[in-house]
Amino acid sequence: MFRTALRNVLAHKARLLMTVLAVMLGVAFVSGTLVFTDTLGNALRNQSAKSYDDVAVSVQTYADQRDQEKTGIDAATLEKIQGIDGVAAAHGRVSGFAGVADPDGKLIGSGWSNTGANFAPGADGKDPQYTFTDGKGPKAGQVALDRATADQGEYQVGDKVRVATNGPVQELTLSGVFTTEDGAVNAGGSLVLFDQRTAQKQYLRPGYFKDVTVTAASGASDTALLEKVEALLPEDATAQTGQALAEEQAKDIESGLTGLNTMLLAFAGIALFVGVFLIANTFTMLIAQRTRELALMRAVGASRRQVKRSVLAEAALVGLVASAVGFGLGLGLAVALRSAMDAFGAEMPAGPLVVSPVAVGSAFGVGVVITVLAAWLPARRAAKIPPVAAMNSVHAVATVKSLVVRNTIGSIVTAAGAVAIVAGASKGGGEGRYLIAGGAFFALLGVMVLIPLLSRPVIAAVRPLLTKVFGVSGKLAAQNAVRNPRRTGTTASALAIGLTLVTGLSVLGLTVGQAIDRMTTDHIRADYMVTMASGRPMDSSALKALEGADGVSAVSPKQAAGFQFEDDYLGASSVTPGAVDKVFHLKVVDGSLATLEDGAIAVDTKTADKRGWKVGDTLPVTFDDEKKGELKVGATFEGNEFLDSVLIDRAVADAHEAAPMIMEIWVNTDGGPSDSARQALVDALGNNPAIDVMDQQEIRNAFGGIINTMLYIMYGLLAMALVIAVLGVVNTLAMSVFERQQEIGMLRAIGLDRRRVKRMIRLEAVVISLFGAVLGTALGVFLGWAIGETIAESVPGYELVLPWDRIAIFLALAGLVGVLAALWPARSAARLNMLTAIKTE
Repeated sequence: MFRTALRNVLAHKARLLMTVLAVMLGVAFVSGTLVFTDTLGNALRNQSAKSYDDVAVSVQTYADQRDQEKTGIDAATLEKIQGIDGVAAAHGRVSGFAGVADPDGKLIGSGWSNTGANFAPGADGKDPQYTFTDGKGPKAGQVALDRATADQGEYQVGDKVRVATNGPVQELTLSGVFTTEDGAVNAGGSLVLFDQRTAQKQYLRPGYFKDVTVTAASGASDTALLEKVEALLPEDATAQTGQALAEEQAKDIESGLTGLNTMLLAFAGIALFVGVFLIANTFTMLIAQRTRELALMRAVGASRRQVKRSVLAEAALVGLVASAVGFGLGLGLAVALRSAMDAFGAEMPAGPLVVSPVAVGSAFGVGVVITVLAAWLPARRAAKIPPVAAMNSVHAVATVKSLVVRNTIGSIVTAAGAVAIVAGASKGGGEGRYLIAGGAFFALLGVMVLIPLLSRPVIAAVRPLLTKVFGVSGKLAAQNAVRNPRRTGTTASALAIGLTLVTGLSVLGLTVGQAIDRMTTDHIRADYMVTMASGRPMDSSALKALEGADGVSAVSPKQAAGFQFEDDYLGASSVTPGAVDKVFHLKVVDGSLATLEDGAIAVDTKTADKRGWKVGDTLPVTFDDEKKGELKVGATFEGNEFLDSVLIDRAVADAHEAAPMIMEIWVNTDGGPSDSARQALVDALGNNPAIDVMDQQEIRNAFGGIINTMLYIMYGLLAMALVIAVLGVVNTLAMSVFERQQEIGMLRAIGLDRRRVKRMIRLEAVVISLFGAVLGTALGVFLGWAIGETIAESVPGYELVLPWDRIAIFLALAGLVGVLAALWPARSAARLNMLTAIKTE
């Protein structure tokens, strides 16, 4: 039986080609994902371990320039650590944001990963964390840059470098260029080294360090040093051995990669799930075409179990071959993903390609198991064919009872899934989304069972149009599409699954995007928003510079503030009275925003109603500096999504803050936004590369752009499932043409020319593709609506938006898919010799 299975695989290799391609693509996705994440994880772990090779003990604190209580490690403590017996060296570290301008004045790096730190030389004048390839470490008025940043900025030792921290831009001399294992640099950021005094002044306070790295003398125990170091540390400091810290970071890296791994494998699973339909269809059709062969095998003594085993062995062989090819393709995919990261500026640490036993086992296991499982039902049907019935080909007729049972089960499962989806939409939140996920699974499953039943009325509805427009070719195409409803349904199911996911994502993405767009339009009056590219607070000098800029009519910061009221801490936006209502749309319900100038606060209506506050109430509060006071409610207003629930005069907030935390500055200019107005703001800020000046459209793009980027990524990942669905259409048509050789020969003999034969096959493909696309689009809209209902409360102004333009594109592409999928089968059908075809059994 194994020889029979091998012979059948070799005999039908052309007809099994699409099955091999489908399994191959799915396996490539699985193996490529596993190899890529293993390689990335291994490289990052090695990099992390390498950066702690010479670290015996690492001391970390939560010191902050804004928090006077958390001072960090002072110079005296550092000297005591350096004096411990067994310590070869101890280096104090401070760090924060620092950005470097390129030749065009633009920020080098991604903003969040642009870092500044201190150069901490030992007695030999070297800092063990950095290897200088040009020049030397910085002194006062100098900086050193990592190699990638220096190359991108075209800087040479001795050049003037424009460096931005959270204050005004500085022009400093480049003292040297170094290489480093710093993860932020490898992630596409930059690293700027300052002399120690300058770094302490910028990031903490003179004479203090945030962290300390300790190097052990030869023969000294890391554990023993750890105990001695811990005895000298303040309460807010923690210490670990370098090995423990490296292991902790390795776990963090592994945890961080889990999400990426899961997401990519989920899309690989979708692709393989779609492939199941193609595989099942292929083996169903192959078995139908080998009816007499199977009957003969049964007649000469083969048992049902042997026939079933023979078909499953064929599937296993196909899965094995496809898995081997797919695994090789997956290795290429992993290399391509690695190169893509480098191309986008996220330089991946050097390291070998990691091919783990898990990746190999998963690839081959998934490929073979999926193929065998998909072929199990066709194999079971083949085994149940009685020899005599098979020889008369009466086995192919489905009984009324089987169709009734199938349609009844499909209806029940679909209804149960739909009820769960609606229940989840009504419930909302996380629990609602879980209900929707479960309901979506059962709804899709039920629809797949019902697709053969649905295909007849749907295709019958378009038959008159096909006949009228395309004549006999259109009529024959419609009839052929419903000749075998199960086959049509299985082929259309693959496209339906892909279009369901794509449409659902589009509905959700467009709806949320437009809600955010409306939120921006409805809540902002300002011409520009000014922020740090790093997402960190701005220095108060930026606010002063903008207030004095030419052409500026109103400026208000959104400054973080807050106070304790009874047992609750309330966050507040510290703003400029008289300007805040000019840069934001604020609808006052009661009182007046002018009272902000008198030290009162304004509260949004939701907070006021929840706490029972009204205009004129006086609230006893405790500020961040622990001082007590009273705040009067001067106004209530309708909530604004860009502001906190409480507004307070920044003069009041600044009196209780060590340093203002200015996250955003909103600006109105005379005459509205223009190139000259923007340039005036940029000039006022000292042409600082680390500060972004965005107009309203750019603000909308910043928020909506994230959603669009995510959508495009999802489209790209789902493309593989759609490619497999297309292969399914090609496979079904090609094998259908093979089955219908005699029929096509008769049609040719009675006058259907080659052109109309091609058109018939193409129209059949288009009908099947559009049927699956319409079904998938309808399900996608339903799921998009349901998921949207669960997030509606957290997205202000949420209103369902149907992306009619994208739906039209999806349907047009489905039709195009049908045309392209039919090219080879249609050509094959048209080239059949009519006399040979008529004689074909």
